[in-house]
Amino acid sequence: MKTSWRTAALVATAASVLALTTACGQDNSTTPASAAQNVGATAAAGQYGNPGSTTGTGTGTGAGNGYGADGNQSSSSPTPAAPAGKLTVASNPDLGNVLTDGSGLTLYRFDKDTANPPKSNCEGDCATTWPPVPADDASAGAGIDKSLLGEVTRPDGTKQLTVGGWPAYRYAKDVNAGDVNGQGVGGKWFALAPNGKKATLSSLPGLSVRKDPKLGDIIVDKNGRTVYRFLKDKAWPKVISNCTGACLEKWPAVAPVKADDTQGVQKKGLMGFTRPDGAKQMTVNCWPIYTFSGDKAPGDTNGQGVGGTWYAVAPDGKPVGAPGK
Repeated sequence: MKTSWRTAALVATAASVLALTTACGQDNSTTPASAAQNVGATAAAGQYGNPGSTTGTGTGTGAGNGYGADGNQSSSSPTPAAPAGKLTVASNPDLGNVLTDGSGLTLYRFDKDTANPPKSNCEGDCATTWPPVPADDASAGAGIDKSLLGEVTRPDGTKQLTVGGWPAYRYAKDVNAGDVNGQGVGGKWFALAPNGKKATLSSLPGLSVRKDPKLGDIIVDKNGRTVYRFLKDKAWPKVISNCTGACLEKWPAVAPVKADDTQGVQKKGLMGFTRPDGAKQMTVNCWPIYTFSGDKAPGDTNGQGVGGTWYAVAPDGKPVGAPGK
């Protein structure tokens, strides 16, 4: 649901203050229009095999096609894969938000598969190197739309997890949580974003949540940059930004984002407002939000605690680590 915001251009009346107060008290949550997917399409046989390299260039045995040395389908069945568990969202500095299983292992998609209808074209040797993720116990964790989770029936009768229609896999050479060794293998394998698309920084929504190793869950913008709050701002009964002039050069205001272009962020008080200079700025729980010019790359949190007044923002809009907050 799109949130509208009206600010009096000349004279602030009691009616406009009331409108702001009401908006900041509303819960502008969005209910997904699509129902939970449950597909039973049967995967058809095709070409199968193992990737020739973990570099994403396809060099080595079977280079350039994403398959193994002989490119043939193995007659043996792959070892049953471990349960998916509760899916989570991991932050990668190069790929943005990446979908992982309950153990933190990266999930992938295959370009030779299809999403509409869901269909897997990875069997035999391919499924040994890229184990299909079971759908039986998969559940959506924070920041994941459960309506995008579904399943496809494989030729052996097992149910494989799909995300946004795309069959999901692990990679045999990913050993530790957070590994993305399968990214780009053969030019056909890519880490999954939480919405089922290929994980890239450009696939991030306007605002989303990532798990920082020190700060926990914090909000980032569409470029993966950390979002901050200024303790000298006000949110009630009227939204006020006290960062102006030179302050804005160091702490750029985050432009308004549509509520349906956010992921994992509390919808209550999620809206834009007009600054005194006429520019539009985004708020979370009615608090103005900013990025920091000192953050040079996605994942940086160099603005945390600066001056004792600047703090990263939690999904509910609270300043992470601020004294007394």
